[in-house]
Amino acid sequence: MAGTYAQQAARGVPDLTVTEHVFLGTDAAGDRVVMIDGPTGAATTGRAFRDRVERLAGGLTAAGFGAGQVVALMAPNSPDYAVVFHAVAWAGGTITTINPTYTANEVRHQLQHSGARLLIAVPAVAETARAGAEGTAVERIAVIGSGGDDDLSALIGDPVREQVPVDLDRHVTVLPYSSGTTGLPKGVMLTHRNLVANLVQAEVPLPIEPGEATLAFLPFFHIYGMQVLMNLYLARSGLLVTLPRFDLETALRLIEAHRTRRLYVAPPVVLALAKHPLVDQFDLSALTFIMSAAAPLGVDLADACATRLGCAVTQGYGMTELSPITHVCPETHLRPGSVGLAVPMTEHRIVDPETGRVCAPGEEGEVVVRGPQVMAGYLNNPEATQAMIRDGGWLHTGDLGMIDEDGYLFIRDRVKELIKVKGFQVAPAELEALIVAHPAVADVAVVGEPDDEAGEVPVAHVVRAKDAEIDLEGLQAWLADKVAHYKQVRRIEFRDTIPKSASGKILRRMLRKPA
Repeated sequence: MAGTYAQQAARGVPDLTVTEHVFLGTDAAGDRVVMIDGPTGAATTGRAFRDRVERLAGGLTAAGFGAGQVVALMAPNSPDYAVVFHAVAWAGGTITTINPTYTANEVRHQLQHSGARLLIAVPAVAETARAGAEGTAVERIAVIGSGGDDDLSALIGDPVREQVPVDLDRHVTVLPYSSGTTGLPKGVMLTHRNLVANLVQAEVPLPIEPGEATLAFLPFFHIYGMQVLMNLYLARSGLLVTLPRFDLETALRLIEAHRTRRLYVAPPVVLALAKHPLVDQFDLSALTFIMSAAAPLGVDLADACATRLGCAVTQGYGMTELSPITHVCPETHLRPGSVGLAVPMTEHRIVDPETGRVCAPGEEGEVVVRGPQVMAGYLNNPEATQAMIRDGGWLHTGDLGMIDEDGYLFIRDRVKELIKVKGFQVAPAELEALIVAHPAVADVAVVGEPDDEAGEVPVAHVVRAKDAEIDLEGLQAWLADKVAHYKQVRRIEFRDTIPKSASGKILRRMLRKPA
């Protein structure tokens, strides 16, 4: 059989680019509104969306940032984000999505590694974007709505009416960065086939009606918001109401105003909906379904939210390397504590992490997944790719779980070292490399500890240098201009030594507190 397993499995997926797939929904909408900017109320119709995408694609092509080029996008959620994203894809380019809260150092790393030549940002982060672009391949910075010479509008050109030809199975459409199961952020290569396959897979457990509105505050730069919100709702001719950042009162007002039926969140939002007194001031009766993902959701918290709002609260599972969805708990067949059933065209197994033996139903082991949504690999990192995808296309998630007799997946723990703060990945190795450079630190290990609001928070276990002093505030100040706010250490513990294996690997399990 020719091609990778993912290519073989995807033969039932339409031969379309992700933008062609999305245009099916927006073209069907025509003059109906498909996006609303939450803060301003500015509306974009399906027809206007396609026109803006085609014109920006034309300008990108004319300026030399089209086919085969990497364009970095650093912005919060807005209708403009979707336009830029799909204009780059339509022009045959690659989009690398950058967290707008990143520091200049973090931006520089992603720009250097991805090879981006154009960086598109918003005014609020333009200064950081410029600082981060120094010493990289970036030739031009365009700012959305700046009103100056660098305004993105200068890149609007004659429309490109047809998709610039690309290899659906090999062209890297999106290059988000993920730490995988361990280590520093890596560029995750997702193809058009990956993205379209996962949108098709999601349509079964997440049926969206034309015109159905949802509130989109999960960031589009993150694969969850990018696919489950931005691309899926546009492709299904739904209505996206965008928020640049989550604010509970604003969110509740918009959910009420748009009679939102389905909501996609991370656990901290479930906590707010379950317990915050402000919720009682709004009519949320249209809500029937809330899906939480990106981090584990406790059964008690899910039940509390469901009881208060009178709707189904369930979980989904996936990761950036899986485009991202592999499991969703169906709205009509909830199973407490489970992340759900495998989506169509997806195989799942539990294997013994030491021997690779396939486990029987009810046995715990590592979750492995195979399907057309599995990434093409990590950019310029074949070793990490081979460590992640092996044995005939099975992706090793690094999560420990079990599958019951009915096929429902339960996540128990993790093999991987990643810390999930409000759904965002924090790699311990990244923080450790920065902290150990502090003159007062002789050695350090960073682990995640449970937190009611954030899910997990980074905690630094520090061995002080001889006769040196450091406290939490000093450590946070040291990290302030080096990492995004969610990566900040929340607590510090002092130790005489860091437990390590004979090979020098940090034994994090000896440092973690149980959930």
